[in-house]
Amino acid sequence: MLETDKLFAGSIPENYDRYMVPLIFGPFAADLARRAASFSPSAVLEVAAGTGVVTRALAPKLSPDASYVVTDLNQPMLDYAASQQAPDSRIQWRQADAMALPFEDAAFDLVCCQFGAMFFPSRPSAYREARRVLKPGGHFLFNVWDRIEENVFADDVTNALARMFPNDPPRFLARTPHGYHDMALIRGDLEEAGFSDVAIETRAEQSRAPSPRIPAVAYCQGTVLRTEIEARDPGKLSAATDYAASAIAARHGSGAVAAKIQAHVIVAVA
Repeated sequence: MLETDKLFAGSIPENYDRYMVPLIFGPFAADLARRAASFSPSAVLEVAAGTGVVTRALAPKLSPDASYVVTDLNQPMLDYAASQQAPDSRIQWRQADAMALPFEDAAFDLVCCQFGAMFFPSRPSAYREARRVLKPGGHFLFNVWDRIEENVFADDVTNALARMFPNDPPRFLARTPHGYHDMALIRGDLEEAGFSDVAIETRAEQSRAPSPRIPAVAYCQGTVLRTEIEARDPGKLSAATDYAASAIAARHGSGAVAAKIQAHVIVAVA
């Protein structure tokens, strides 16, 4: 992962929430919230919360006396998440680095994270932090994307941009969001951090959009892929988005489109 892969700033948070959340994050957020609520947690920490899609799904499922600390490394993402959340005295918003959590030992009985582990510079270190702040027997619940070939629109966009920039193809999607999918590696990283009873489930969903342009805009302008495109040619963002949309239309049609998305869902016990 490059350092720039972590910089979700500028117009990216709004485009991310407007396009990426309904396209790929919504179904998995509902799944993660359901699993989280099944543990009946009284003290919850969410790391790498992004624009708050899990927060919006999970908060209504928690007990009235639960506490819920929502964090992200990127303050612009956290600010946007807070702006989209109904007032809730149980929720505390806090900028925090998953690698160095500013919380006491054994402070939470659930730590959850949706599609954030891929961005951790050292997963075992981040997992050790998650374990440190968990009460004994507490649960660490998170998900990561499967390989890019199992996530069709992301693969379509990546392949299209490789044709547009053949000398220096933008590889953010394959490198980072879809770069941490080896289940043996995930299990090993968790065990190295001291977790036990690691369960990994692979889950497929459908990514749906009313037109091919929506996934093109989502990936090209709602993720750090935008930064990569502009680094190659500052004036090519619109053209790259159009080209990606054309590639999706050529494969999936010009009307409403749907394609497979797939992720691993992990539960580990502290």
